[in-house]
Amino acid sequence: MKILRLISLLGILSFLGCQETSQVVAAQEVGQKPFTDYVNPFIGTDGPGNTYPGAMTPFGMVQLSPDVGIPGWDRISGYFYPDSILTGFSHTHLSGTGAGDLYDVLLMPTNSRFDKRIAENNHKPFSYFSHEHEGATAGYYWVDLQSYGIKVELTATPRVGVQQYTFPKDSLSKITVDLGYHINWDKPTETQLKVVDNTTIEGYRFSTGWARNQKVYFVIKLSKPFVRYELVEETIEGKKQASQLVLHYPTEEGDQVVVKTALSMHSIAGAKANMAAEATHFDFTSYREAARQLWEQQLQKISVEGGTEEQKTIFYTMLYQTMLAPNLYSDVGTPVRYDTFSLWDTFRGAHPLYTILHPKASADFIASFLAHYKENGELPVWSMQGGETNMMIGYHAVPIVVDAYLKGIPMDEDLAYEACKASAMSNHREIDLYKKYGYVPFDLDKSDENWSVSKSLEYAYDDYCMAQFAYARMEKNINYLTDANYFEARSQNWKNLFDERTQFFRPKDSKGRFLTPFNPKDYSKYFCESNAWHYRFFVPHHLENYNGLIAKMGGWVAFEQKLDSLFTLPVTPDERLPIFSTGMIGQYVHGNEPCHHVAYLYNLTPHPEKAGQRVHQILNSQYKNTPNGHCGNEDCGQMSSWYVLSALGFYPINPADGKYYYGSPLFKKAVIHLENGKTFTIVKDPKAGEYSMANEEPPTYITYKQIMEGGMIEMK
Repeated sequence: MKILRLISLLGILSFLGCQETSQVVAAQEVGQKPFTDYVNPFIGTDGPGNTYPGAMTPFGMVQLSPDVGIPGWDRISGYFYPDSILTGFSHTHLSGTGAGDLYDVLLMPTNSRFDKRIAENNHKPFSYFSHEHEGATAGYYWVDLQSYGIKVELTATPRVGVQQYTFPKDSLSKITVDLGYHINWDKPTETQLKVVDNTTIEGYRFSTGWARNQKVYFVIKLSKPFVRYELVEETIEGKKQASQLVLHYPTEEGDQVVVKTALSMHSIAGAKANMAAEATHFDFTSYREAARQLWEQQLQKISVEGGTEEQKTIFYTMLYQTMLAPNLYSDVGTPVRYDTFSLWDTFRGAHPLYTILHPKASADFIASFLAHYKENGELPVWSMQGGETNMMIGYHAVPIVVDAYLKGIPMDEDLAYEACKASAMSNHREIDLYKKYGYVPFDLDKSDENWSVSKSLEYAYDDYCMAQFAYARMEKNINYLTDANYFEARSQNWKNLFDERTQFFRPKDSKGRFLTPFNPKDYSKYFCESNAWHYRFFVPHHLENYNGLIAKMGGWVAFEQKLDSLFTLPVTPDERLPIFSTGMIGQYVHGNEPCHHVAYLYNLTPHPEKAGQRVHQILNSQYKNTPNGHCGNEDCGQMSSWYVLSALGFYPINPADGKYYYGSPLFKKAVIHLENGKTFTIVKDPKAGEYSMANEEPPTYITYKQIMEGGMIEMK
């Protein structure tokens, strides 16, 4: 039975046609400073954000960034704002993850002014620095190495890192190329350095870490010949290998050396081709401006009006951070391929954002998934550098593929279905137990983390997506009905762990018995980086339908009360919070992903206006224009995508149904410049949506199709 809502409508759609417009609007045409001026890459470099401040282009292969050189959780991205030393500048980094890997091909300029060594960075050369002599924006980073008097500037093309060193007068200036440098989980397994001539070096660095069997090939070109060099060997994997190359330069005051490093994940020939295509000269300023223009073009896809300068800085920095991953994995002249897919995080909000802002890139992401499937027999779970880490849970490439398919994003449909079904029918990651029991029994899950409840719930959601794919394919072949029925039945498996008495999802053993004792606040091994409170609302596919979660919880009113409790039940002094439980509002945890859709569930209650209230609370309290501006790991674009979508005024509850539920816009006006040439405008109007309802409920969401058709929406 529908409940009448005599309330203010959160949003009234007012589509005003589909006027053609350019994909982006130049910043000067809208009368404001360049959007790149609002980007602060230092947001997230302190606290739990784990971001890096270095230079790259949107979704680029190269992430050229400073490395502190000291291992540890805080320095998982290579950089930590409270530190005061730098050990060099490496070309690959992960944005905002909990995984310490990459850091490939480190370079460091030095001279005779300073030769101190410390054990903390494995006795590597380093320099002291201060934030007063450091800066960054989109596509550019600079720092003064105060111990040497050397200024370092970084920029990039998609596949080439470009550095400029400005030296003081010194007869013993050096540039060290270090392939043996490693921290955290990263470990070199094979290295090669070859001096081709006095301005050209080539080689490779193979390594293992979070992803096994990583391969990075490179070619380095220098603007100034070195006068001599030293090749340094060290023992790697039990044998002596060339791991360092020290290039010697006598320099005069103000001498500059530009260093270009082209990468390839496939061959030295690929690196040479990338260099030839993207970096033919040594004009650093030109590369820097080209990188800025690439970022400007992408940032201009959303223009906002109103709001404070602080809010605009956070917004455009978050929009910037949504494009630090995935990363190019292919060379020029080959089929475009990406990797670094943090799918447990990004299926929730980042990929639904990409389908709006980057539908062409989304097609490439799907093609990359399918290439991974052809090589590995399953779609990626958490892939990077061409390998599978198998980190986290679910088979969340499937909702991304299905969402893209239902939105009309081009793909090899037959191969996509084959790949999705293969992942759904896998016997890996306890899916075999899930298929047998209808849940993952905690006593049979012998994996390191267990996570049996979280796996069961996330597999059930992925099953729903698989069923939707099969239903959609039935239009071409009725034989898909068998698959549709099978996966629809599996998608109901969440009910097997729902405890009617406690109204929480609880671990259950292979005999069908709930684990006792049970405290929903406990951070036990049965929940993935969460507890029962956080996973209480993870049934995004079966909420309102007959016998769905809302009905199980006693209906709309009771469901709303339980949502209220999540946000208001305080953390008590006796609770021991793990490292991932950050950004807390009551028991709600914004610093980790399972809660990201929850505020929008108020749209399914008698008081949908609470969604906007909670969303604004999160926007204003969990994101700041400071190094400690992220309340949790940024996670390859998910934390920032939540902000971008929520600041626009909507967010998906079910990431694969094409619906974006209302919150409340942050800005007076936002215009999305779509790749199809149309614009979609969101206007914040306190008087919008006054609604006197008779028989129909007001809409609480907008669809992908409506957004992509262009037009306008007014929202409170």
